[in-house]
Amino acid sequence: MLFAALMKVRAGTEQERVARRLKWDVPEEISVVGEYWLHTSEPEVLLIFEADSFSAMMQVTSDWSDVYHVDIFPAICAEEGIQMAEQMQKESEKSGMGFSMR
Repeated sequence: MLFAALMKVRAGTEQERVARRLKWDVPEEISVVGEYWLHTSEPEVLLIFEADSFSAMMQVTSDWSDVYHVDIFPAICAEEGIQMAEQMQKESEKSGMGFSMR
């Protein structure tokens, strides 16, 4: 399953956080799809990763919770979301029910 971690600065200097990142070993339970360092502190890091377990998400949170407030959300790529939306729309048209992504 795909996840997006938004990491907002909690403590430490930028230099300290970068030095720590250089030494961080990505947990084996996750596969990083992308990591983006943003020119803002809210969030400062966007980490996109795949994982099959809740414990993998907890590992990312525990590794960084002292210097970042970490929020992790399930995610899908836009193409997959569009396909799902189109399928849901077709199904709602057949049933006469309203269409909603939520």
